[in-house]
Amino acid sequence: MSFSRFPPSFNRRGFTLVEVTLVIAVLLGLISVLFLGVTAYKNGSDRSICIQNISNVQKAVRSYANLNLKSYGDTVANLKDEIIGAGQFFPNDPVCPAGGTYTYGGDTIPNISSAYMSCDVTGHEPKTTNSW
Repeated sequence: MSFSRFPPSFNRRGFTLVEVTLVIAVLLGLISVLFLGVTAYKNGSDRSICIQNISNVQKAVRSYANLNLKSYGDTVANLKDEIIGAGQFFPNDPVCPAGGTYTYGGDTIPNISSAYMSCDVTGHEPKTTNSW
């Protein structure tokens, strides 16, 4: 004779509380790893967009200098306004996606390999500007 707590007609189906808790804990761990990956991806993409903005402004400064027969070191009154604004190379000021602030290089055409614009967010500077 077998002794059981449950009547013979009772079938145990489903999960116990411990099993459900364990599954939820594993899922939460996987989700936290996903969030870490997404954060790293977002930071990398923000950095890339910011450096692209710096590069595009640099190209606009070089284009302005070429179109107006300016040379490196020449002073242009309100150089930023000559490249950014309605009807210029950029209609609006570029915006750093990480919330950084751009600093412009004043009214002087920069030398080759010197960036005209920089961002105050750490890591948002190009590795090299040799061809700029």
